[in-house]
Amino acid sequence: VQLQASGGGLVQAGGYLRLSCAASGRSFSTYSMAWFRQAPQKEREFVAVNTWDGRITLYANSVKGRFTISRDNDKNTIYLQMNSLKPQDTAVYYCATRQYGVTSLGDTSRYPYWGQGTQVTVSS
Repeated sequence: VQLQASGGGLVQAGGYLRLSCAASGRSFSTYSMAWFRQAPQKEREFVAVNTWDGRITLYANSVKGRFTISRDNDKNTIYLQMNSLKPQDTAVYYCATRQYGVTSLGDTSRYPYWGQGTQVTVSS
């Protein structure tokens, strides 16, 4: 599985961006898809996940109510709609995936496939 993330950029606080992550390969609908982010000199942290069966959608507390994860299985793509952006949202955002994953969804070590990252910068 190969992942290609896009949609990052520079935005003012209070603005919005939509990130996309296109996946190659078959059986996209059997893969749980997640977003993580990593700010400078910080560890990579969980942002949001949507399980392969659509039954579980989780968000980090820091983005709950502002970010929305969604997927289009026909296009093999997931999205992260980010509204009301804050300077503390500045980071490189990564999409990640694992097949049939429904546990330890926020654990980076459980995801074998990663996109290359897209930079999001929020100015104050």
